[in-house]
Amino acid sequence: SDIFESFFGGQAGGGARRRSGPMQGEDLRFDLDIDFNTALFGGQKKIRINQLESCDTCGGKGVAPGAAVNTCSTCGGKGVVVQVVNTILGRMQQQSRCPTCGGTGTVVEKYCGSCDGKGVVKRSKKLTVNIPPGVESGNRLRVRGEGDAGPKGGPSGDLYVFLNVLSDPRFKREGMDIYADASVSYLDAILGKTLRVPTVDGEVDLVLPAGTQPGTTLRLEGKGAPKLNNVNLRGSHYVNVKVQIPKTLSSTEKELIAKLKEEAER
Repeated sequence: SDIFESFFGGQAGGGARRRSGPMQGEDLRFDLDIDFNTALFGGQKKIRINQLESCDTCGGKGVAPGAAVNTCSTCGGKGVVVQVVNTILGRMQQQSRCPTCGGTGTVVEKYCGSCDGKGVVKRSKKLTVNIPPGVESGNRLRVRGEGDAGPKGGPSGDLYVFLNVLSDPRFKREGMDIYADASVSYLDAILGKTLRVPTVDGEVDLVLPAGTQPGTTLRLEGKGAPKLNNVNLRGSHYVNVKVQIPKTLSSTEKELIAKLKEEAER
C-alpha cells in the first residue's frame, strides 16, 4: 500500500492526506532479575530507567515560549505538496512531503532551546514495580505510561518489564509444583522416621514411612508455588528420597546386618 500511495497521491482522485493528532511515544523494555521467593509470593522492586519526558519549558510542544506558529504558506497547512508528472500512462499527480514545513503543515517562529524543538528531553527516573505472586521467568509486566513521551506533546508509551527468576539451589520449580531432594540413611529408610525438610514456607515435618525405597517421591500438598495472582491456590512440594548406602561398615555393623539377613532368609 505504501508504494500505491506514493505513486497515486495517497487516495483515489489524488487528494492529499497527512497524519492528524499527536504521535504516541516509544515503548521501553527493562530486564529485571528477581529471587526465587519473590517470584512465588510477590513483592516490590525499585528500578531506574532512562526515558524521554515531556519538556517542562515548552510543555512538550517544541516551541519557544511566546513564539508564533504559523500555517505553512507552501502547502497551505496540508503538510504535502502535489506535483503533476508525465508518465508512460499519461499525466498523473504525485504527492510528497512539503519541503518547507517537513510535513507538519506549520512553520515555527522559534524552537524551544531546552529540547531543541523535539518537545522531549532524556531523564533518569526511579520506579517501583509491583511483582504479583506466581510469576515465572519470561513473564512480562506492563507499566502504562512509563515509556518515552511522544513528540510534540504526544502521549507516552508503556514500559515492559521482562522477568528473570534466579534459581534456588534447594528447589526446582515446574509450574505450580516444587521439587527437592532429601538424603536419608539406610537405617531410617528401613525403620522410618519423621524428617525436617525445607520448603518455601520454612522447615516442616515429613513422615518417612518404614521400608521406603530409594527414589521414592513423597508429597506435601499445598506447599508448592501459588497460581499467578492467587496465593490461596498452590501446588505441591515433592521430595525425592535418596537413600545413603555406607561404603564401609564397622565389624559390629557387619555382624548386625548379617544377623538381620539370616533372620530375613528364614
